Order: sequence, then structure tokens, then C-alpha cells
Amino acid sequence: MNSFVHKTLVVELQAGDAGRFPVLVHLSYDPSDPFAVTMVFSHDGRVLARWQLDREMVADGLTRPVGTGDVRLRPESRGVGRELRMEFLGEAHADGGRHHAVVFAWAETIGDFLHETHRLVPPGREEVRVDDFLADVLAGS
Repeated sequence: MNSFVHKTLVVELQAGDAGRFPVLVHLSYDPSDPFAVTMVFSHDGRVLARWQLDREMVADGLTRPVGTGDVRLRPESRGVGRELRMEFLGEAHADGGRHHAVVFAWAETIGDFLHETHRLVPPGREEVRVDDFLADVLAGS
């Protein structure tokens, strides 16, 4: 059995008032960090951004609005399909504003990815190794 889940998708990025354009997102899930889904956005071979999101938040974002901080997710309808709208707020600009991007992905594809992660680690069965975490923290100090 594969111990990781990886999927690469074409999504649409909307930055500012510009229209949408395609970028790649590389999704990954590692059961050793069972609460996190990593998303790496790239275009023309360059990494645009890397975000680690809460797996449950991503799942909830497929059915209802979630998030109040730097990441906000919500379902949206577009024609015959449903999308997951992911809004990311980044570092501050010199003028006091913040970097802002909105990414749209097909909800069904994100749901399929999450289903694969749930086969490895079912929701509610995530294991946190506090002793290992504390040992890592103390070793670094």
C-alpha cells in the first residue's frame, strides 16, 4: 500500500482584478503529519506558493464557508460543476496591503484526493506523537 497520496491538478488562479489563468497545484498527504494537506502552486516550472492546510478544513470547505484568517475556503457553483474557492492572504506590501490570490479547483477532484487520504488515515483516527514532537523541539533548543 502506498503510504503517501500525491495528485497534480490544473487549477485556475485569479490574482487581483485580472481574469483566471491556469496553474498547477501539487497536492500531497503524508500520514506522519495526519492533519495536514500540502499544496504547492507552480507555473512555468516556478513555485508560486506553498501552503499547508488542515485536512478537515479542506473537506469542510467543499460544503460550507470556512476560515477567518489567511486562508478561506468555500464551495461555489460554476455552470454544471462545483468548485472549491480557496482565498489566500500573504505577506504585507510596503503600502500596508497584503498579497491576495484566489484559486479555483474542481470540488469533485479535491474530494477524490481527500477520499484517498481518508483511506490511509480515517478522520478521527489521526495519531499525534507528542513525545516525538517534544523530543524534536528540545533537541533544537
